[in-house]
Amino acid sequence: MAGGLNAASEPLTLDVASLDLEANGVAHHEGKVVFVRGALPGERVRATLVRRKPRFDVAQTVEVLRESHSRVAPRCPHFGVCGGCSMQHLDAGAQLAIKQRALEDQLRHIGKLRPQLILRPLSGPSWGYRYRARLSVRNVPKKGGVLVGFHEKGSSYVADMRECHVLPKRLSDLLLPLRELIGSLSLRDRLPQIEVAIGEATRGDLLAALVLRVLEPPTDADRRALLAFAARERVELWLQPAGPDSIRLLCTRDGEPAADDRASELGYRLAEFDVRMPYRPTDFTQVNHRINEALVGRALRLLDPQPGERVADLFCGLGNFTLPLARRAREVVGIEGSAVLTRRALENAALNGLAGNTRFRTANLFELTPEGWASLGRFDRVLIDPPREGALAVVKALSADAAKPNRIVYVSCNPATLARDAAILAHEGGFVLKAAGAIDMFPQTSHVESIAVFEPLAGDA
Repeated sequence: MAGGLNAASEPLTLDVASLDLEANGVAHHEGKVVFVRGALPGERVRATLVRRKPRFDVAQTVEVLRESHSRVAPRCPHFGVCGGCSMQHLDAGAQLAIKQRALEDQLRHIGKLRPQLILRPLSGPSWGYRYRARLSVRNVPKKGGVLVGFHEKGSSYVADMRECHVLPKRLSDLLLPLRELIGSLSLRDRLPQIEVAIGEATRGDLLAALVLRVLEPPTDADRRALLAFAARERVELWLQPAGPDSIRLLCTRDGEPAADDRASELGYRLAEFDVRMPYRPTDFTQVNHRINEALVGRALRLLDPQPGERVADLFCGLGNFTLPLARRAREVVGIEGSAVLTRRALENAALNGLAGNTRFRTANLFELTPEGWASLGRFDRVLIDPPREGALAVVKALSADAAKPNRIVYVSCNPATLARDAAILAHEGGFVLKAAGAIDMFPQTSHVESIAVFEPLAGDA
């Protein structure tokens, strides 16, 4: 048993003071921190210890003795078992406040910084927002056959899901038909994962695309079943025999075999900037299209590029920010580590009539040096949108550069690495943290997205 716990241990009575970044309640018992699953700030709960560590314990709530006014009934019957959500028991306003506070706490504790302005949190629909997801697949005869869904909380087992309320209903309604389909295939034990994506088709309606990770080729009978499923459910089907770049379109949503990948209709629009972004279902795109559109608009207003200026978009991906920036600036240079994404960004620029003032480079920004940055020439403004690891090399290069940009906008999916990088910009680079705010890209989860604005100290620009 974990940490040598006795199964007969008496429950503890705990007063919960706050939430951690994984949405566990934080309490103290006999001078030790206890992370309490299922508990909210302000609550008194009875909880049993499930794990002991030298510096902290982990407990599971068994009874709420004093309930928080922010507690709500979870909408999904799988909440608490499925690991896809961690905050369904907390109302939407409180979720947003906790995420904003988490951002400010990380900036203060790690970065030793306070923004001059706290931006209004950016939020949108609380349900049906997740337009991308990676679902696990397991054939479990003891549970009736094939399971399709997220992992159980804290486990490698696949949750027995029949519905999902953070997925659009279009995708949620496919969970049970997918179980039936995969159960009928010869490769049901050789199909561990399905990547699902939903986007706007070229004809304007919504299109669902499914990528089946196949460890062996489907038989002719399998292919017939797959094509029939695609036609019945109106979905594109892709096969992925190896890495993400190996995916190939199997059939259109009419169930017609695809001659090549260009038959795919998947994409999304950024209406404010008259941009359409085609993408493959395994390409990195934001999961929440509504918030992404609002985020792009906010980022560009904060960056405020002028018609005669040169702008850098670092970690540019498919051009999510690059192409809207090109509508405003004289020249935009997008830099991305993936040659595949760089090539696709070039195609998207041409599709949107923006090839004339966009430039794309493939480069490893995690290894950027001050000399490498200086060789690109001066940029008037810089947008940074890194993965969870942050942009350590980038901010060090920017901090060492005498030709500072007039403004930096940093979009982050990890407040801890944002705070680390902000500290370098402020304490070593001479930048001021002008503003910061949370973005609720993943409602019902503890994930914190954020945006921050930096400007050089007066006289340093």
